[in-house]
Amino acid sequence: MTLTLVQFDFPFAGPWGAEMAAALKDLAQDIAAEPDLVWKVWTENQAEGRAGGIYVFASPEAAAAYREKHSARLAAFGITDIRALSLEVNAALSKTTRAPL
Repeated sequence: MTLTLVQFDFPFAGPWGAEMAAALKDLAQDIAAEPDLVWKVWTENQAEGRAGGIYVFASPEAAAAYREKHSARLAAFGITDIRALSLEVNAALSKTTRAPL
């Protein structure tokens, strides 16, 4: 199995923290149902007005499909300046440094 990490980062005006968690609960449940999603960490930086996430997928195909789907979803929300990366995970080194794989 080749794990693939996807990172999204984009401008975001809020809400933040607990308000973000409440407002995006349905989106989180939708993301949790993505095929081959291993886990996601939600990210936010209120001071810089940016949010996003770090995802790990069990296959590069699922990662690529999600990257395309989420980019389109963000664009439909009117979000621009979306930065998205896809990277293979080195599982051996990541396990040594306690990655939750």
